[in-house]
Amino acid sequence: MGNFEGIIFDIDGTLTSTNELIFATFRHVTEKYLGKEVTDEEIISLFGPTEDVILKEFMNDKYADARKDYMDFYEAKHHIMADVYPGIIDVVKFIKSKKIPLSIYTGKGRDSSIITLTKIGIIDLFDMIVTGDDVEVHKPSPEGINVFVQKFNLNRDKVLMIGDAPADVIAARGAGVKIASVVWDSYAKQRVLDMKSDYVFETVDELMFFLESELK
Repeated sequence: MGNFEGIIFDIDGTLTSTNELIFATFRHVTEKYLGKEVTDEEIISLFGPTEDVILKEFMNDKYADARKDYMDFYEAKHHIMADVYPGIIDVVKFIKSKKIPLSIYTGKGRDSSIITLTKIGIIDLFDMIVTGDDVEVHKPSPEGINVFVQKFNLNRDKVLMIGDAPADVIAARGAGVKIASVVWDSYAKQRVLDMKSDYVFETVDELMFFLESELK
């Protein structure tokens, strides 16, 4: 089986270039329902809780309409503003060919996660999908990693979390698993690099080469 017996992926900035879509979607609903513009930096500062939690706090009695508008916009613009990173589907399929349990652990809500994984055509490749709606405490809590480890009875020393953000590093360390930071589209690249992850990859090809050597 090689050096890993379970692998977990983040979504945004790891599998897909969805960050700009997320920024645009938040701007769409804040402008429409609150009459205000928000910057990318302001949106990034909100990352952690799911979209639902953020929208409930901001929208109050406008929440239901704003949430529907958010999801409609996110889905409608997905094919225009977001895409899977070239080569990453091959990476996921390679891992799958090794019969290794595969999971998603993302801070996104379940609805937006399912939209993205379906749009890029890889939703059926994962044995488990843990979103921000499925945990008691959102990332960087290790909860989403722990449920995967427990379900598949995995050795933590042989589990790898792959993500682009500081929250992924913190979650992996909290769960006692290895962390591979991918920084090909990280919104916090320098912060991630400063955290000294177990592995760092600048390109999808680098990640594939590593996994080919580790999953013999």
